[in-house]
Amino acid sequence: MSAAGFTRPEPVPQSAAIGPDPSLLILDDDEAFRRRLARAMEKRGFEVTAVDSVAAGKAATERRAAAYAVVDLRLEDGNGLEVVRYLRARRPDARIVVLTGYGAIASAVAAVKIGATDYLAKPADANDVLGALLASDTGRPAPPENPMSPDRVRWEHIQRIYELCDHNVSETARRLNMHRRTLQRILSKRSPR
Repeated sequence: MSAAGFTRPEPVPQSAAIGPDPSLLILDDDEAFRRRLARAMEKRGFEVTAVDSVAAGKAATERRAAAYAVVDLRLEDGNGLEVVRYLRARRPDARIVVLTGYGAIASAVAAVKIGATDYLAKPADANDVLGALLASDTGRPAPPENPMSPDRVRWEHIQRIYELCDHNVSETARRLNMHRRTLQRILSKRSPR
């Protein structure tokens, strides 16, 4: 089961809407998220290449410039916008979605200026990603059918920071600017719906 919502029933593959080239590059350094998203997108009709670094993203683009891409913004070896720029230069018609856990208006504007088609904040599920990849240029994607509650989004954010801090409660509490005991209570509870 996924904390990011990938356990919802899968729709029928969207191969007709995808077009003649179903190639999809997924670039994310979170291995569990990358695997779940890759599996979910394969079920929807994409041919997925999943990589974890800017260097690997550029190498995959050099081998085959994908028609679609989902690129994480912050990576261990650099910024995902480098790969967006690299892919856009090799495939001007590519549909690129920048996906990040650190959403900010400035980074969204920068991503769109260099060629991203859309910008989604984590946690986003496969249906959100699919909607952004296949949205027409003239309109916005439809709102999610079952969006996460604000409590669930908060819980997901706390879990992500906790993971990034190697399960260190004190460090996580410091970075989230919350009391350690409050964080321990949140971590001991089950995830909200």
